[in-house]
Amino acid sequence: MVGLVLLALYGLRHSIGLGFVLVLIVIIPSIILHEIAHGVVALACGDDTAKRAGRLTLNPLRHIDPVGTLILPALLALSGLGAFGYAKPVPVNPRRMRHPRNDAILVGLAGPATNLALAGVSILVLRSITPQPELRYLLVSGPSSLGVGTELLFLLGLLNVVLAVFNVLPIPPLDGSILLERLLPASALETWWRVRR
Repeated sequence: MVGLVLLALYGLRHSIGLGFVLVLIVIIPSIILHEIAHGVVALACGDDTAKRAGRLTLNPLRHIDPVGTLILPALLALSGLGAFGYAKPVPVNPRRMRHPRNDAILVGLAGPATNLALAGVSILVLRSITPQPELRYLLVSGPSSLGVGTELLFLLGLLNVVLAVFNVLPIPPLDGSILLERLLPASALETWWRVRR
């Protein structure tokens, strides 16, 4: 409810344009698929924690974190600082995996890999439906110059590349921190897991 109120206030203060709606249409499924990928790879590695928690679903309500998905982005948008947020992380228990240290890397990188795959699909589709001269014009003048469908594909590629790059930063709790974790000696893992939380 708080998120809806903040979004309504944002709408009253700023005009919600087509670009904002298209970003939401792209970003919500991209983040959901990112999180599901973590759970699916964990399941393939022997950890069924995400499955038992009901998180291997496309239902966006199962992935909403009240603070990170609703309140924080709305407050930042209302303040004019842009928007930043996050989905509820998929629960993963590395101790349940067959090869915890190696499988945890696969699970951690599954989300960014999914984002890169979505960006790749958008690029392939965009190249196949947009003639070469218009594609050059698109890169110079922006996606809105060629229609809503082209803008949607452009945003799908761009936002998923941004999500992938941001998530592979080696800073806890981002996905890239798993690479840093793999370099630590086994004796330091318990301390690292406490810090990462």
